[in-house]
Amino acid sequence: MKKNKISKNWINKQRRDIYVRRSKIEGYRSRAIYKLKEIDEKFKILKQSRSVVDLGAAPGSWSQYLAKNIKNGKILSIDLLQFEPIKNTHQIVGDFTDGKYKAQIKNYFNGKIDVIVSDMAVNTTGNKNLDSIVTGELCLEAMKFSLDVLDQKGRFVSKLFMGSSFNEIVADGKKLFKEVRVFKPLSSRKDSKESFIICKFLR
Repeated sequence: MKKNKISKNWINKQRRDIYVRRSKIEGYRSRAIYKLKEIDEKFKILKQSRSVVDLGAAPGSWSQYLAKNIKNGKILSIDLLQFEPIKNTHQIVGDFTDGKYKAQIKNYFNGKIDVIVSDMAVNTTGNKNLDSIVTGELCLEAMKFSLDVLDQKGRFVSKLFMGSSFNEIVADGKKLFKEVRVFKPLSSRKDSKESFIICKFLR
């Protein structure tokens, strides 16, 4: 399929997407906000939270939701890409997997963190199994970091794709956390292989 035809199909899909339209009406930067909203409403991940890290934050809709729902707290957003600032959040532009930026996150909070959320994913290659593996590595990296910085009652949420590394990630989550669930929000596109792992309470 030619590139311009793919682009037209993507544009038409966006126009028909109720979550895209709703995000524009409600002032959010992308439809992804509704995934986090569904997760929070179902699993109460932000309940009594005052410190949150948003990994892979650009263009910022998850951070917008966090800023709206966390009062008198500290929110840090990090992404490889710079995006427009969001009131009451602290933004870092950099590679989360680099130890230098992990140190910056730790220094900003100067204490344990209540919640880590991650919508990180690699740019898709068309090879679904490869995309699943590489995005899974990002999830595992974030999970490992959460073990180091989360409060004992902390919560961890991350995107992951169905694929060969899926079961390994869930198994690792169960070793580290007392409660582990996998959830596909209604706002995830039906043809998407994405799900989210929701982990609570460190062991």
